[in-house]
Amino acid sequence: MSKNYSQYQKRHLEYVHNRVAKAIMDYKLIENGDKVLVAISGGKDSLVMLDALSVVRKYGLVDFSVHALHIDITDVDYKIDRKKIADICRDRDVTFEVISAEADIENRGKKAPCFVCSWHRRKLIFSYAKENGFKKVAMGHHKDDAVETLLINMAYHGNISSLPAKLSMFDGKILLIRPLLLLNNKDTAEYANIRKYPALKSECPFEDTTKRDTAREIVSHLQKIHPKALNNIFNSMGNIDQEYLPE
Repeated sequence: MSKNYSQYQKRHLEYVHNRVAKAIMDYKLIENGDKVLVAISGGKDSLVMLDALSVVRKYGLVDFSVHALHIDITDVDYKIDRKKIADICRDRDVTFEVISAEADIENRGKKAPCFVCSWHRRKLIFSYAKENGFKKVAMGHHKDDAVETLLINMAYHGNISSLPAKLSMFDGKILLIRPLLLLNNKDTAEYANIRKYPALKSECPFEDTTKRDTAREIVSHLQKIHPKALNNIFNSMGNIDQEYLPE
């Protein structure tokens, strides 16, 4: 770790690394010999995940390799700094590949643009994983994402569900994992700031029209009422008292 970092910065980097290591071990996300495909959106969370995984693999807890993939949807104005991200990957001995494709956003009908774009990205990520022998695909969702998803599913779908730490897909051929699930948005934001990760060259034009923004505002308001609201809602998903719920 660079000597240019302050003690606070070193402690925060180590905190993030340790939380990712804890998630890997507690949830059994990665096993010896795994090839882990890291989905790189270009935002801070995916870069924090990439960096943390590249550090944690040196701990010797589990023997695994890390590979990065970015899906470039050409008909959405969302651009990453490809060169800087490639440099980050090279410095961490991580292979990096970019796949370009169209999502046909203009002909999406009544479907939300974010849904269409996300569907195409995931389809290409999983296809790449299956074609190249990756059994683990890592996504950069953190605790805030899990809580927001819970609220969205409850409010819009009448369903109590969220983002699990791991999810078996395609008859067990691929395991989707979320190594950042024990970290919150402030943790990853501070990490990205310390590492000076590049900002997106062009933000998604549909970013501010999603249900997630509404859920984020609700969580923010709850945290003003009670500072531990985010953690408590997250922990409540593992502390369900069926006796006090309607059948």
